Amino acid sequence: MTEIDAKTDALVPAWLHLPDIAEMLDVEVTRVRQLVKEGQLIAVRRGENRTLQVPAAFIKDDRVVKGLSGTLTLLRDDGFTDEEMLEWLFTPDASLPGTPAQALAENRGTEVKRRAQALAV
Repeated sequence: MTEIDAKTDALVPAWLHLPDIAEMLDVEVTRVRQLVKEGQLIAVRRGENRTLQVPAAFIKDDRVVKGLSGTLTLLRDDGFTDEEMLEWLFTPDASLPGTPAQALAENRGTEVKRRAQALAV
């Protein structure tokens, strides 16, 4: 699991612990850990107890945000680390507008993926 610096941590407005996500998704915590292991979610160790946490923006309407998994795969294939992916997803992009994470939550995944693919060029 990834550790992130304060700058990246500050970009993410809210975090969720794995048990909270499991409850929201109505699955076992082991399933949430599997989603992290498979690269469908990014979890980082944060806080005083260094607990695993996931950006709250990755969960909407009790499910993983549509398009997130594919976007993470594109970024990972471009050589991004988890920390770099979080930074990219939560940095405002005037051309979207908003952050890529917000655009995914608003079902504008095609635009986000287009930008992610352009990073590889």
